[in-house]
Amino acid sequence: MPIRTRPTTWRTLATAATAALTATLLTPAAADAAPRESRPVHSYADAIREAVWVDTGLDEDRDGRTDRVAVDIVRPREADRKGRKVPVIMDASPYYSCCGRGNESQTKTYDGHGDIVRMPLFYDNWFVPRGYAVVGVDLAGTSRSDGCVDVGGRSDIQSAKAVVDWLNGRAKAYSSRTGGERVRADWTDGSTGMIGKSWDGTIANGVAATGVKGLKTIVPIAAISTWYDYYFSQGAPLYDSGPDWLARYVQTPEAREKCAEVGRELVDGAPRTGDRTPLWTERDYVRAAKKVHASVFLVHGMQDLNVRMRHVGPWWDALGKNGVRRKIWLSQTGHVDPFDFRRAEWVRTLHRWFDHELKGVDNGIDREPVADIERAPDQWVTSTAWPPRGTSAATLRPAHGAQDGVGTLGLRKDRGTAAFTDDPALDETDWATRIDTPTPEKAGFVTRPLTRDLRLAGSSRVTVSVTPSAPTAHLSAVLVDLGPDTIRDYAASGEGIVTLPERTCWGPSTEGDSSCYRETRAKTADVGHTVVSRGWADLGEHAGTGRGGPLVPGKRYTLTLDLAATDHVVPRGHRLALIVAGTDRGLIDPPADTPTLTLDLARTSARVPFVGGTAAFARATSGPPVTAPHTAPDGVRPPAATARRVPGETR
Repeated sequence: MPIRTRPTTWRTLATAATAALTATLLTPAAADAAPRESRPVHSYADAIREAVWVDTGLDEDRDGRTDRVAVDIVRPREADRKGRKVPVIMDASPYYSCCGRGNESQTKTYDGHGDIVRMPLFYDNWFVPRGYAVVGVDLAGTSRSDGCVDVGGRSDIQSAKAVVDWLNGRAKAYSSRTGGERVRADWTDGSTGMIGKSWDGTIANGVAATGVKGLKTIVPIAAISTWYDYYFSQGAPLYDSGPDWLARYVQTPEAREKCAEVGRELVDGAPRTGDRTPLWTERDYVRAAKKVHASVFLVHGMQDLNVRMRHVGPWWDALGKNGVRRKIWLSQTGHVDPFDFRRAEWVRTLHRWFDHELKGVDNGIDREPVADIERAPDQWVTSTAWPPRGTSAATLRPAHGAQDGVGTLGLRKDRGTAAFTDDPALDETDWATRIDTPTPEKAGFVTRPLTRDLRLAGSSRVTVSVTPSAPTAHLSAVLVDLGPDTIRDYAASGEGIVTLPERTCWGPSTEGDSSCYRETRAKTADVGHTVVSRGWADLGEHAGTGRGGPLVPGKRYTLTLDLAATDHVVPRGHRLALIVAGTDRGLIDPPADTPTLTLDLARTSARVPFVGGTAAFARATSGPPVTAPHTAPDGVRPPAATARRVPGETR
């Protein structure tokens, strides 16, 4: 259990907690009597702290010598003395010096010899006493490493893969950044698990997609699975900048000076047209999922508008198709680490996961439910499989309603058209709030109030047949739960959490590295509707070739929008809405024109995965009438400015 402290005395209490924990350390013999969990039998204060520089075999900064990346290590001294080899938990990050890690933006600190004093996050405090080494890798071009940042490309991935190779005796490391003596990782058994949030977790995905031997498991948190989908959605730009800006943001001044050519390659290879180029193919880990041998424990916020849920569905499905052992947590938060929305359960579960995957402990976690889903703030349910067994897609059809401009959503095909004009000043909240009112910027279609709960689980697709009035057009498709609810306020500054002054401690501390972190609680909002899933596209991508082009005004085009994965229950009495519109302000950039688009209803449909499939939808939309609940409050409004967001930071 965590040790709770007060903000004015946390350092003193952390020291006391460390002393108490040390006094009760189990002996190795006692640990052997409880094989279902690794125990804190090693001293954190006496742990070996060292740095090595691993040769990546690349010369990305073109200085005539191969690049070396800095690797900081904290490992148990007792195991080293007895010649016992330990597994490794590794977090490879570009943020260790520029920006910090975790809710408190911790950076690495060092002693006068250049050895690590503070390793950010709780991993070393918790796991080193339990017989693990914790390794923090500075990606190439950042902090104390050579090379260039190439934003998910071969330099980024090789930065971490080379370390896994070194841990398994296949790469070289040295005692200094230049010159130095060879250093061998003779203290590890080679079993490595990678973990990290956002860019860090993205690196874990990318390294796993190389199939490197020795990588046993990855824990990607709010991570990117294909970099194209971070910057574009089917040709529609999500930000007003590209990967070159992100590289400059994290790399060192030395790297900026040496890496101008890499920067130009990022600009040239990522045109703002949204075309799919070889640069994006290289950074598509889903495409290489067949190479993944490591197990995957995936964590993501279903309302993450930074690294969006589009990064979950295709990656999860590809891993399953490849037979990868998987586990998933889906929260109601935005871009938030589980340590900050479900702390005690996260530490317990992560501990058991690494014990099972890296130490081979038979603790049963592989026989437990695959998925944990946050159904309401701090209220979680589980599924033995995800999406749940019995889930299948129903084809929903938009139709005219009794009131002109307010459509219905059901199973029957209709004829006719519905038109809307792009208004870049409005967003999904504006559309949903006015769902029962004819407005010119949207086409909305709504079910009757449901007679029973209806669960969506997985990824939806919306196919539109649409005629534009201008040469350029962007489209948005949104599924909305219409009805009152209390949800995490994912658009607020903490993206669904509030940080408190109290601290809890997770493992022993030292004077330079405390295990005590500020607690959090859910930040909630009362809403009249909840956006369930979103998708965006440039209509110029209608041909599906990965290259857009100008439209012919007056010509009809067919396009399928891929909506993000989700897991959501629309309660009895609520309604489910499909909204089709143009620019979703703050979430995609507008097109060059302001088109009017006309939907052909007979050729427009939504494929939505329901638990129970079409039959479940039919049952939920039939039977005696149900009075719709009052829905006065607005929904959560997306942030107005998302340009140049950095994967790994919260707003």
